Amino acid sequence: MIARTFFFVLFVATGYAFATPQKTAFNVKETTLRMSGGSTAASPPPDVKPPPLLYEGAVAAGAAKAAAPFSKIFKLGVVAGCHIAFGAYLAISIGGNCPGLAQTNPGLQKIVLGAFGLPFGLIMTLISGAELFTGNTALVTAAWAEGKTSRKDLIKNWTASYIGNFVGSLILAYLAFKSGTLGDAPGAVKIATAKCSAPWDTTFVRGILCNWLVCMAVYMASGCTSMIGKMTAVWFPISAFVALGLDHSIANMFIIPLGMLRGAEITVGQMFTKNLIPVTLGNIVGGALCVMAPFGSTMGKWFKKKE
Repeated sequence: MIARTFFFVLFVATGYAFATPQKTAFNVKETTLRMSGGSTAASPPPDVKPPPLLYEGAVAAGAAKAAAPFSKIFKLGVVAGCHIAFGAYLAISIGGNCPGLAQTNPGLQKIVLGAFGLPFGLIMTLISGAELFTGNTALVTAAWAEGKTSRKDLIKNWTASYIGNFVGSLILAYLAFKSGTLGDAPGAVKIATAKCSAPWDTTFVRGILCNWLVCMAVYMASGCTSMIGKMTAVWFPISAFVALGLDHSIANMFIIPLGMLRGAEITVGQMFTKNLIPVTLGNIVGGALCVMAPFGSTMGKWFKKKE
């Protein structure tokens, strides 16, 4: 008897869940308005902005970032540096400490390294409104190219966010070192050493490719209205760039100093000349030219003569 009652209730509940709602006069009116291009007060916003509005929103965001005072950008830059550092910290703690997996299945180890760490760092940065230099190379550059901000404010934003990111990254590197959570694992030293061992031009190109993906993540997330939409827009490109072994200047501001604190034979000069300088220049090219220039020249006013 109990079993019969259970299945009867389950059947009724399932039928109710999949039942097609009856159209009322209001439903018909609302549907007609939507099909004709109209709207109602109850109409939810689209989950993702159409491409032209996505570009306009990115330009507006860049203009707002450029207009902020240096001190505000710097402080929010410190926050962003900490957030990205937390992501790199997690990546090193998990994916960077799988030596056996790296030998038997290197592809899977790279996926683990990319999936757990930096995506959540960028999500925290975007949702909190922090200032990330690499993302600003796309958004603020677009605002400048569209005439929404001055070159002076562009330089101010880049400088303040870069210095702030560096300070935040160094703070987290020291705290991660003092926390003792990495134990005797060699992951941090190995990764830091590898990042300062590649030729200058190779590191530069890795910086271009990296920020191409990072700025696409920032650009797409800016057009999503839901949290899950922003997370999806961020997760795939960011996990991809880490798995591919590309270089992000802000993440490296944490990874390399942490490796140095843990014994990596890298000098401060080598950190800059062999990694941060070429990576930063590559990040600028990736964000400004590879991501925003195509959209700016097709949906905006980039490279167009003033009439």
